[in-house]
Amino acid sequence: MLETNQPAPDFTAINQDGDAISLAQFRGQKNVVLYFYPKDDTPGCTTEANEFTALIDQFTAADTVVLGVSKDTCEKHQKFIKKRGLKVDLLADTSGELCELYGTWGERKFMGRTYMGIGRSTFVIDKQGKLAEVNYKVKAKGHAQAMLELVQGLA
Repeated sequence: MLETNQPAPDFTAINQDGDAISLAQFRGQKNVVLYFYPKDDTPGCTTEANEFTALIDQFTAADTVVLGVSKDTCEKHQKFIKKRGLKVDLLADTSGELCELYGTWGERKFMGRTYMGIGRSTFVIDKQGKLAEVNYKVKAKGHAQAMLELVQGLA
């Protein structure tokens, strides 16, 4: 598991439009909120994406980019964005490589069933590329506001 104050693992992933997004492109310029979620258009994931979207102008004012990550395809991401009017980039980690890199993929339990999946997690990466926040146990409701307050406090 990752910890705060260590360098964030570098990555390049494809967003909903098929564009390559890399962590390196933001270094020295923007903070990054990298949030992992289980699946597009499910209740908790929709709540989280809607809350980040509602606050996107404030994240932008705080020099922060918000990137969502799931194993859904670019096409599913596009449908989710269009249906919900989302204003965040969603990265398609169909191979699971980014989930593995950040330690968000693993055994999950829900309603007595055990399965492999993405654990709702968020990483705040400062402009220098260090992990300012590591949270492997995220509750969707109210999470975006807490992350906004955190990035507003970064130097």
